This record gives sequence, structure tokens and C-alpha cells, in this order.
Amino acid sequence: MIRRIVVIGSGVMGRGIAYVSAVGGFLTTLVDIKEEQLQSAKQEIADIFEKGIARGKLTETLKKEAEARLYYSTDFIQAAKEADLVIEAVPEKLEIKKQIFETIDEHAPESCYFATNTSTMSPTEIASFTKRPEKVIAMHFFNPVHKMKLVEIVRGLETSDETAEVIQQVAEQMGKETVVVNEFPGFVTSRISALVGNEAFYMLQEGIGTPEEIDKAIRLGLNYPMGPFELADLVGLDTRLNNLKYLHEKLGEKYRPAPLLEQYVKAGRLGRKTGKGVYDYTNKE
Repeated sequence: MIRRIVVIGSGVMGRGIAYVSAVGGFLTTLVDIKEEQLQSAKQEIADIFEKGIARGKLTETLKKEAEARLYYSTDFIQAAKEADLVIEAVPEKLEIKKQIFETIDEHAPESCYFATNTSTMSPTEIASFTKRPEKVIAMHFFNPVHKMKLVEIVRGLETSDETAEVIQQVAEQMGKETVVVNEFPGFVTSRISALVGNEAFYMLQEGIGTPEEIDKAIRLGLNYPMGPFELADLVGLDTRLNNLKYLHEKLGEKYRPAPLLEQYVKAGRLGRKTGKGVYDYTNKE
């Protein structure tokens, strides 16, 4: 039975995962090595709670109960010692994930399950950093976590049926819909999203339309919640480029990054986080 969840990494994804975990009824500890990052996460989570009440998604009672279940820590070794499930949500760099999984494997209880929140990386390879590969799986959450309904659960080569079932139950208790798929580069969602986003850059490069026109066509014509350029600016053009390079290496020519995307990244136009990507956010609140 999963009662205590530790989320490692308090960036955009980690803080969102911690929020839905606490609201879902789990005792949740959000961990980061930087105290200022934790304070930023705490403030943003408080804002999400308030917006949830304003929109009728939460009651004041549920908010207080969830806040009482949510803890913050810079000591992930101590947090791991009491965890039933550890969800890693650090940047997509293998050396960082390797260090984290080797450490939590040493300190977490034998019964503890491990999940990696990754959009493209191999849960099989990440599981190899532990002595419990059967208890390792990927939980691919989507941004913003508290609004997006899906968790894509990805089994590694040695992930057990029990682990997949437990993690599916956890995600559902967090209020999420789930799909359980087997590992393959890019899984399901990242492969499709990368293709659509990359093709949009080729269209822009070819002069077919403006970013606004292409985004509007995809939103209204294909019923997407946001256009491919809006999404790329949200997730980061550098992140999108890195995913495409990985998929191009693993799956071939159809994932070759559009030259215009590479040019934007070289220019430092990475999206909302830098104030300018496909769109300019410098004069917007």
C-alpha cells in the first residue's frame, strides 16, 4: 500500500506532481537541493490551491487537509528512508538520474517503488542503476500537471506486473487517466508531439503561414488545446530540440530537427522561460 511519496526535484514538473500527490491523499515530501527553489515551489503550490478554490475544484477543508500532507526538504536521503514510492523529476540528464537512483536504491526500503518522470529516456536503463529493476517504471506526467489528465506509464524491460498495477492505482488516486505502454524511444505521446511540432517549424520555414495562423489552424481544425508553437514555447525549444535529436538518432530521418528550430535555439530563443521563443513574451504579463 502506498502512503508516503517522495518527489525529487521541485521544478515545474516536480512541484505539480507534489501538488496532485497531496491532493490525492498521499503524505508527500517535495525534495530539492536548493532551499530557494523549494520556497519558489511552495509559493506556486499555494497559488494553485487558491486558484483551485476560486474555480470550485477544491473546498477549503480539502485544501487544508492536502497542505497538511505536504512537506518540503533538502535531505532526499532521509526522505527516501521513509518512502513507499519515489518519483524522480529532475532534468533529462542521464548522469543526474544515475546519481539519484543509485543513492535512493541504497537508502530506500526494499519495498519502495521508483518512478522516473521522463518524456523520452529509457526506464530500462534507469532501472539498471538499481538492484530492484522490477520495481522501476516511468510515470510521464504532462505540463501543467494539475490540469493535464493523462499519466503515460511506461514499463521497462524488467518492470513487474505488480509494479505497473501499483503505479496505475497511484496515478488514478491522483485523479489521472492512465495508459500503460511498453518502452520504445519516445513512448506514444512524445513521438506524436515531436512530429507535429517539428512539422510546424518546417511549415514556418517554408513560409506557409505565420505562427499565429499555423497555431490557429491546428487548434481549431484538429481540436488541439494549444497550437504546436504555443506548446513548444511552454516546454522550451531547447527541450523540444533535444527530444528530436534523440528520436532522430533512435528512429530515423523523419525526426530530423527543422533547421529553423535549431536556429532559434542557437539564438537563445528558448520560449517562455527566456521571454522569447517563437513568440515574444517580454511585454506580456
